[in-house]
Amino acid sequence: MGRADARRAAGSGGIRRLFTWRKILGTFFGFCLLVMGAFAALYFYVDVPEANAQAQKQSNVYKYSDGSLLARTGSGVNREIVDLAVVPKKVQHAFVAAENKSFYRDQGVDLKGTTRGLLNTLSGKGKQGGSTITQQYVKNYYLTQDRTVTRKLKELVISLKVDQRMEKDDILAGYLNTVYYGRGANGIQAAAQAYYGVDAEDLDVSQGAYLAALLQAPSQYDWAYANKTGKKLVKDRWAYTLDNMVDEGWLTKSERAGLTFPVPESPRPAPGLDGQAGYLVEAANQEMARQGVTEEMREAGGWTITLNIDKKKQKQLERSVEAELEDQLDRKGSKTDATVQAGATSVDPKTGKVLALYGGVGATEHWVSNATRQDYQPASTFKPLVLASALENGAKTQNGERIGLDTVYDGTSKRPVVGSDTPFAPQNEDDISYTDPTVQTALNKSINSVFAQMVVDVTPSAVKKTALSLGVPDKNFPERPAITLGTMNASTWDMAGVYATLDNHGKKVTPAIVKSAEHRDRTMEPVDTIGGQVISRASADTVTKGMTGVVDNGSGHEANTPAYDAAGKTGTSEDNKSAWFAGYTPELTTVVALFGESTAEGGGQVSLTGTANSGRANGGGFPARIWADYTLEALGGGSDAAFDLEGVERGEAPVRRAPSTPPAQSPTPRETPTEEPEEPSESPSTPPAEESSPPATPSDTPSWTPSGTPTAPESPEEEQPPGERPQDQLPGSR
Repeated sequence: MGRADARRAAGSGGIRRLFTWRKILGTFFGFCLLVMGAFAALYFYVDVPEANAQAQKQSNVYKYSDGSLLARTGSGVNREIVDLAVVPKKVQHAFVAAENKSFYRDQGVDLKGTTRGLLNTLSGKGKQGGSTITQQYVKNYYLTQDRTVTRKLKELVISLKVDQRMEKDDILAGYLNTVYYGRGANGIQAAAQAYYGVDAEDLDVSQGAYLAALLQAPSQYDWAYANKTGKKLVKDRWAYTLDNMVDEGWLTKSERAGLTFPVPESPRPAPGLDGQAGYLVEAANQEMARQGVTEEMREAGGWTITLNIDKKKQKQLERSVEAELEDQLDRKGSKTDATVQAGATSVDPKTGKVLALYGGVGATEHWVSNATRQDYQPASTFKPLVLASALENGAKTQNGERIGLDTVYDGTSKRPVVGSDTPFAPQNEDDISYTDPTVQTALNKSINSVFAQMVVDVTPSAVKKTALSLGVPDKNFPERPAITLGTMNASTWDMAGVYATLDNHGKKVTPAIVKSAEHRDRTMEPVDTIGGQVISRASADTVTKGMTGVVDNGSGHEANTPAYDAAGKTGTSEDNKSAWFAGYTPELTTVVALFGESTAEGGGQVSLTGTANSGRANGGGFPARIWADYTLEALGGGSDAAFDLEGVERGEAPVRRAPSTPPAQSPTPRETPTEEPEEPSESPSTPPAEESSPPATPSDTPSWTPSGTPTAPESPEEEQPPGERPQDQLPGSR
């Protein structure tokens, strides 16, 4: 053997002597003794503490901006302790089957699950499962929700002691009464009421299994809000729970086979949140969620939430809706009136504060807030945004003329747009054609054909980009000429932010309802309500100037009064399913809308035509009158503030219209409305009139389009002699 081989043999022998089985086992057992000693020391050091504040949940307090009480929610409303004996035995077993099958046999801890949770916490993987019912009870009742190794070790020790000192039934009772179920329900009694409208003692095993399944992810598994995936997951967990009950002998196979999934009831507001209070609280909660305060954090209680809501303005908005709409409706005697829903949002354009909000007839009667819902179209309230985009992009007509308020367009009804790959030929209100209207006139009378062509001149993509920057949500928002009719989805909250941005000279305004949200353990970052310049001041001020004409001489004249300076726009969606008035003064921006919502099960959008026996319920009617009544009183009877407008762009005013291409054929009066096609067709579409406008005054010598069709002159309706309205114009429609 050479020297090298001898050295290798000696080295190998040295390693074997160092790592003998005796030494390895000795080291292992020594480590185990060390761990056991440390755990023993921890066991004697950590005692069962007093119940924490979270276990005795506090109320959340909501206040108006002046500090007066709006509502109080929390443990005083949404939590009621019940004895375990009240809860049916099979329902008790459902929770055990879902969360901890070995609950009645184990020592209160799951060492494997706890070890996994510790390792994952150390590695930063976040919240972990695997805890027993005893451990969850200890966490909820004695400790906190902190995801730390220290809390996990304490949970382990305290759970062992609690299991030794308390009966299993007492532990289960504490667990059922402290765990959070979603919908603001803390404890099984509140959960039974929130999801099934019954007391805990009246729950059946199927309902109990759903509540037990819900605990894994209350928000994701709530049937009322769950997406398709969430619904599948909760049904799978419900089935898993019942199967475990069969395995444990708590449910027979025949009983299991006869059970069907118990769909929960729709959410209802907690008591005390009736009227507008429920809508205001819900809007505040939604904003807190957007700012990072989760439902679980909020429902733990202890929050003092001050809103931006001005108590006087809020009450005035409610009175205005009552006086200008509800007092005119016969909700019990008229099927049409029963479908009418009103919503409104009022914002300070300088600060972004939501000063007043109207969500509907009352949160306990109609839970969906009409102020924040986004399932209806904003209609012609979108047209000013088309003009804003044209100005911002320096767009020109097909004849190369820069677009401004004085630019002349072709106002022929059903006129096919020129320069678009997507055919589009919208009908004007009541199929009226206009001779060489300016953009100002087109705004006043909401002429569809003009703004359809303008969208093409600017390009739909550029219009959409401007609209998104102003605050229109990207919901059902295609890039095609039809967007001029406001065919996307938006809420009064959204449109109030858009119009407040125009009111604020193009500087972005994001509405916010929460003034402050205070809690001893955490804070909420407030919404950044005022952003940067999203369109130039000149563009915004030009649009404002244009919309003053809508109020002074156009479809929004119901909002006109010498008591304040106002700008606004009416809107009436396809088939009259929604009617809007969006407007502002230098100090206040408010959007009011009516929605036709079916009273049949499942709801659905229906026409507002016939509301209060008034014919077409357009934006220039009830919404404009509500807006005017509210604005006058909210401004203390009026205001001397005037719009400070700079750089108003008049555009070019050529002799001939732009573009000059006439329609292929003469328009004919509309007899029955037609639906706008979902997809572009091969030939020009002919959707129904989107917007109402004041009828025109006939002159002694009628004007004529190149095709020979008479057009309505452009005088406002109030100057028109009785009996001289165009044949197919509805009197008083806007």
